[in-house]
Amino acid sequence: MTLKDLGWNEYFADRFEPLRHKGYVPARIVRGEKNYFRVCTGDQELTARFAGKLRHRADGRSALPVVGDWVAVKVQGNQGRAVIQDVLDRRTSFARNLPGRRKSSGRERIEQQVIAANVDLVLIVSGLDRDFNLRRIERYLTLVAGSGSAAAIILNKADLCDDPQYYARQVETIAPEIPIYVFTARDVDQLKPLYALFSAGKTVALLGSSGVGKSTILNGLLGEQRQKIGEVSDAVGKGRHTTSHRELFVLPQGGILMDNPGMRELHLWGDTEHLEESFADIEELALQCRFSDCAHRSEPDCAVRAALDEGRLSQGRLANYQKLKNELGRLKQRR
Repeated sequence: MTLKDLGWNEYFADRFEPLRHKGYVPARIVRGEKNYFRVCTGDQELTARFAGKLRHRADGRSALPVVGDWVAVKVQGNQGRAVIQDVLDRRTSFARNLPGRRKSSGRERIEQQVIAANVDLVLIVSGLDRDFNLRRIERYLTLVAGSGSAAAIILNKADLCDDPQYYARQVETIAPEIPIYVFTARDVDQLKPLYALFSAGKTVALLGSSGVGKSTILNGLLGEQRQKIGEVSDAVGKGRHTTSHRELFVLPQGGILMDNPGMRELHLWGDTEHLEESFADIEELALQCRFSDCAHRSEPDCAVRAALDEGRLSQGRLANYQKLKNELGRLKQRR
């Protein structure tokens, strides 16, 4: 394996050059555990921790290394270990607001948590069993819009649905420009259309709730059982967490696939401008409203409400747009 197989290119090479004279080696973080990382230099895979000075220099959690980052490491002899000395500038980063509340005040946290770095394409996976939720897909699309990555949508478990195309048409109404793939991942032949999404050095990430089939998709693309697969609970229709960490896998056909644990909480991080991509239809309608600060509630000559009355826009989509816009607005004020 070479660095190029892992996604190394001129962008990262330029940023590593000032560190080369220090005797550091470029590597990519390919797996994250609770207390350490696995990094790959192309020649070898090493267990690594980051240097204390890196934590002291960091202006927040978001500056610390995550899976997908390119880093400068100092290899510790022949011990199979390394120390991460620096993190190279990211091309893209997928982030959320850290879930939970602060113990001291009981208030919601306001802190960016970078989930993955340097991802070119995010595959948003939804199951066509009891997991399908348009509003959740809209939230994922908003997060991806703020990451700098492209997006595609996978509707998995088509065999558990009487009319998969009905759901595909629903997704098309909220994401007309986003590629949509409908299949049953357990049938590996149905995964073949995904091959075109991968190329040497390109990083693709799987995101979605637990039990939607991310690990099944990964195993199918790898051609072997590398990730453990869990069953979906019949009682609640939710998957059990089988993937407990983020990890990069280099595919036989070229390209890198990142598997991620299912996320129970998906708090937005970013700005209201990120809604311009995930809710482009509403943003375009808003330009036709009489008032530039129209809230699309009871104002006269509101183009958004007119589209709602005429059936060109659903109440659920408008309500979710307003909810996410308020969430991002409150986040901006708190920050």
